Amino acid sequence: MAGNKPVGYAVIGLGRFAQRAILPGFRHSKKAKLVALVSGDKSKAKRLAKKFGAEAFYSYEELPTCFAHPEVEAVYIATHNGSHATYAVQAANAGKHVLCEKPMANSVAECRQMVEACRASSVRLMIAYRKYFEPASLELKKLIKRGRLGRLKYIHSAFGIFVRARGQASSWHLDLKLAGGGSLPDVGVYCVNTIRWLVDAEPLAASAYQWTTDPETFSQVDENIAFRLDFPEGLVAQATSSFRAAESSFLQVNGEKGWACLNPAFQWDLERCLFGQIGNRWFEKKFKLVDELALEIDALADCVRSGREPEPNGVAGMRDVAVMEAIYQSAREGRTVPITMPE
Repeated sequence: MAGNKPVGYAVIGLGRFAQRAILPGFRHSKKAKLVALVSGDKSKAKRLAKKFGAEAFYSYEELPTCFAHPEVEAVYIATHNGSHATYAVQAANAGKHVLCEKPMANSVAECRQMVEACRASSVRLMIAYRKYFEPASLELKKLIKRGRLGRLKYIHSAFGIFVRARGQASSWHLDLKLAGGGSLPDVGVYCVNTIRWLVDAEPLAASAYQWTTDPETFSQVDENIAFRLDFPEGLVAQATSSFRAAESSFLQVNGEKGWACLNPAFQWDLERCLFGQIGNRWFEKKFKLVDELALEIDALADCVRSGREPEPNGVAGMRDVAVMEAIYQSAREGRTVPITMPE
């Protein structure tokens, strides 16, 4: 009976993305149920609980009560980056499975705390990378795995969004302590993680350069950053992230036999197009919009019921943070930085 019962979730953090994407995702979920909401503003939590059909709502101070709710089996952490580790460890200690928004945390050390807490309590830890479940990205991975593109030579990617000036933007995105960085951990991390996932390899070194056209707004975090990741066997990936560009994203993979491009690549609310050329044959396939949040919510629920390790798990999220730390170090020091992957 328990194997068929939906996994009950509490969502911690009710910001813009939670309201627009995460909470609606439960409406399309097949294996999960929205049970509780947690916010710093309890009246907001109450209002959204009524709107999205959650039976319970709490303030952050009432987290122990939330964790004691008999139907809350897992939590979706959607707070600012600097608090991910705190809430994940608290949830794990209470015996709750964890689905955490990306980036996993602000440092490898914080990531390791999360991994160890979840292992100690024998609960699942999954990082919310939607690309692992989105059909167009899976199709691109199939092309690569089957050798259709031949030996890979280089990959180009970018993700940019427009963040408004201080006072108009969500304040935590411009606060280094809360966000851990700027465009890189917010959107550039999609380039880092998706490339690692697509090629099933870890980068060996990073080089990077960051710049700003608005130093007053971006006094603490990066506005724009371009980086190169060197992979084994001569594969090179180059990517750019920005907080001051019209929203767009792409991912292009070039091999000896052909190339393939996914555009748009990373936004959650757009239809996708995968196109390219293999030999002399042009191909193009469009993918209708799917609820990627429902897919990842169900993915953790399935792992909870089956006892399987999630993909991407906490180790994958920790390694992305290690790559970003090397990228930032390279940008600061103006040199190529070797990447040491945490085990």
